[in-house]
Amino acid sequence: MASVEARYEAGKQLRKQVPRSTHGRFERSPDVDPAAILLGQDVGRIEGLVPVRHERMSEDAFAFYRAGAKLMASDLAGTATTNLIVQASGDAHLSNFGWYGSPERELVFDTNDFDETLPASFEWDLKRLATSFAIAAADNGFDERDREECSLDCVRAYRDAMAQFAAQGLLDVWYAQISADRLLERLGEAGMKKRAKAVSKKVDKAKRKDSRHVLSKLAEKVDGRYRIIDDSPWVVPLRSMGDLYDSSRAKALVDDHFQQYVSTLPDHVAVIARRFTPIDMALKVVGVGSVGTRCFIILLEGRDEEDPLFLQVKEAGASVLEDRFPASAYDHRGRRVVEGQRLMQTNSDIFLGWLTSERGYHYYMRQLKDMKASVEVADLDPDELRAYARGCAWTLAQSHARSGDAVMLSGYMGSGDVFAEAVTEFALAYADQNDADYAAFVAATRDSEPAAG
Repeated sequence: MASVEARYEAGKQLRKQVPRSTHGRFERSPDVDPAAILLGQDVGRIEGLVPVRHERMSEDAFAFYRAGAKLMASDLAGTATTNLIVQASGDAHLSNFGWYGSPERELVFDTNDFDETLPASFEWDLKRLATSFAIAAADNGFDERDREECSLDCVRAYRDAMAQFAAQGLLDVWYAQISADRLLERLGEAGMKKRAKAVSKKVDKAKRKDSRHVLSKLAEKVDGRYRIIDDSPWVVPLRSMGDLYDSSRAKALVDDHFQQYVSTLPDHVAVIARRFTPIDMALKVVGVGSVGTRCFIILLEGRDEEDPLFLQVKEAGASVLEDRFPASAYDHRGRRVVEGQRLMQTNSDIFLGWLTSERGYHYYMRQLKDMKASVEVADLDPDELRAYARGCAWTLAQSHARSGDAVMLSGYMGSGDVFAEAVTEFALAYADQNDADYAAFVAATRDSEPAAG
């Protein structure tokens, strides 16, 4: 490997090929058809859930943005790209960060959605994150200056964090993490006592969210045994799909899926996983962009019926980044998600695994709602949203530094505001484009389909 000095200089030299100021430019290519891209993603989804997806996308401009990763990737393909490759999220908006339980049962803050993950150019993630803060600031009613500051603080924090990681040893970067306790300390240090108190309550609540908690929400006891509730169309047990699955076929399907999945787990995790018995399985509608994809939950039983484990089974498609960057090294799309998550997160769910259904669909599996919590962005004032932007940006930088060359990335960005101001300029322009696309989408779909539900 080249010396630190040589790698930093290589990053600086890249500015000649891709000037940092060019990251501020955005003009949609005439080849990009927003309607065709967004509606094209309906193909292959569960037909009856497509109106639900459209309804959720139409709630507001940010919900629309959450479902628009493929559209933004198509737009980013026409912008300045450094090709400084990291393991990218592909969908690094602010709602894809939050708390979850580590294997040590500590509550940590990190990136938490990896459906689109793929090795790609670092600034694609950063632009998506900075834009999400510009949109959220507008949704919160902030003025133009505060919108700009939220995005600018985000990019500056990413730049400064990457400089910090560039100066650290590889293992220091690998193990870096924001714990819930450290976040509360930072809020207190910043004088945000009221917000720290609210976050503390959320943290305490998240610590109580585990499979036993989910059992009380998603299961019922019948003849002394738990089963997943029928809350159609949002939660549909296999037993309620009588035209597709009789009881014996449903059990065989669940058992087969579980055994496949267990075979992908590390040996030490498979030991405990095999001690659980699959009890029930259901289709469950999740998210905004994921609505209509095949997402299931499985209820498993441990030592007895009061020792549950809930796993989520999510369909894995092609990454939205694959149109611009090389395809994954993993043929299985579920494994692409799992390996990408393990690379980006300091602490990952021990139950991450993958499987292929009898119909050839690829899935990945993880625990359902294990100590998960997120920030209610709509409740934040400008100072608080900027603080949250800095936290997300630090986290994204650490995720990128685990797989990319932090020294070269830092050399490219530098210590001044040229890069930060350019990405902020892009974020504001793209937020305006998102507003226009959202309005057009709502108008196009308002009268074209019946109300969902």
